[in-house]
Amino acid sequence: MMGLLRKISLSLIFALAICMGSLAHSQGIVVKQAELEKIDAGWLLNANFSIALPAGLENALKKGVTLHFVTEFQLTHGRWYWFDEKAVKVERQIRLSHQPLINQYRITVGDFTFSAASLAEALRATGTVGGWSVIETAAISPTKQYEAAVRLTLDLGKLPKPFQVDALNSKDWSLSGEWLRFPFNATMGNVVGRK
Repeated sequence: MMGLLRKISLSLIFALAICMGSLAHSQGIVVKQAELEKIDAGWLLNANFSIALPAGLENALKKGVTLHFVTEFQLTHGRWYWFDEKAVKVERQIRLSHQPLINQYRITVGDFTFSAASLAEALRATGTVGGWSVIETAAISPTKQYEAAVRLTLDLGKLPKPFQVDALNSKDWSLSGEWLRFPFNATMGNVVGRK
């Protein structure tokens, strides 16, 4: 009888772990693909991120809180004798807001602003990077091997102060993506990185 109860409890614990894992992956930021596209002056970044907002962030957005996302790109060269050389480090801010009176979402990237009719469409637009100039030819050496890295995160520091306290105390408010890393050198044409 004890052996049967032990097997049932282990099965329940295993099932709970699987459910918790699938919930953890259903919310967050996941990079689907990133590409460095060669142009005359350097390379452009094209990338797609999948964004799933936790319930707390979605509710705050619908109540008028603007969410600030940061797309980060780095290009590093490994050195055995010292810290890695950071050849390129750039960021791009994206603001996502909701206008309750007209029930539309607004996405702002630099000076470019556009609207979306649904949250799903707004998150797709927020997670899409197209033609962002990240590497100038003069900034890198054609003989070195580099590692490119890209990620998208929510900038908690830009939330209103009361929400920052909630963000520190609740997992329902944290939202960050992992780095996607892939090899790069200047002699390559277009370079694609995938998870």
